[in-house]
Formats: sequence, C-alpha cells, structure tokens
Amino acid sequence: MIARSRKGFTLLEMLVATMIMGIAVVGLLSNLSTSLRNAARLTEYDRAALLAQRKMDELLLDSRLPKDRVIEARFDPATTGVEGGWRAFLATFEEPPKVVPGVSVLERLELQVWWMSGTRRRVLSMEAFRTAMVLPPNLAGGGGPP
Repeated sequence: MIARSRKGFTLLEMLVATMIMGIAVVGLLSNLSTSLRNAARLTEYDRAALLAQRKMDELLLDSRLPKDRVIEARFDPATTGVEGGWRAFLATFEEPPKVVPGVSVLERLELQVWWMSGTRRRVLSMEAFRTAMVLPPNLAGGGGPP
C-alpha cells in the first residue's frame, strides 16, 4: 500500500470554517452597530446636559425671574443643534418665620430640558437653590414673595 499525503482541505472542512467565520463576523457587526447607537445616544445626552447647565446658570442669575409660575421656551435648532426646549419653575423653598423686606429667603429652581431623539421625547431634570432678598411690595413687581 502506498500512503497518500493530504494536500489541502476537504469541501466539508471549508464549509464548516466558512460557517464559523460567518457567525463571528455577524456577531462583531452586531456589537459594532450597538456601540455606534450608544455613542450617538450619549452624544445627544451630553449636548442636552450642557444646554441644561447653561440654561440653569442663566436662570439662576436672572433676578427678575417670576416666582410660582411655569416659564418655558424652545431652543433654536440652528444654534443648539437640538430640537427641544425647557421648562422652569421658581418657588420659595425656605423663609424665616417673619418675612419682611430686606430679609433673605432660599429659592428652589426646577428645570426640565427636553429634546427629541428620533420619535421619542427625552427629558433631563435639574434643580438648584439660590438666595434672594425680599423686596417691598411696590418694587417686587409680582416676582417677589407676598
């Protein structure tokens, strides 16, 4: 008997190897797609968080912000790159037992920033506190405590 040496792979071995490689490639592409989708979602969230922080700083510095009333507006998509808006509510959080003009009170500012992510509306909520001085009724303009 003459021994034959094998040179190459059989058709069955090639089919099995191709199937294993196909499964591996599909798994890798699926993971890549999920990673890209997560990166896009995180980018949207980061942009919304930056817009919320900027709006919160702006509102905290506004001494004429009306109290006990919801205010809201939309962001300009041309400048922010986001289709969305914000809603804020300022209220007295803590005050001394006797409130007279010139006394400091603690105010709480609630802010919600919303944006569209595809067809879903996403919301980011924040709150902050600031001190304010009670103004006499003739200077308060409806924005100060009663």
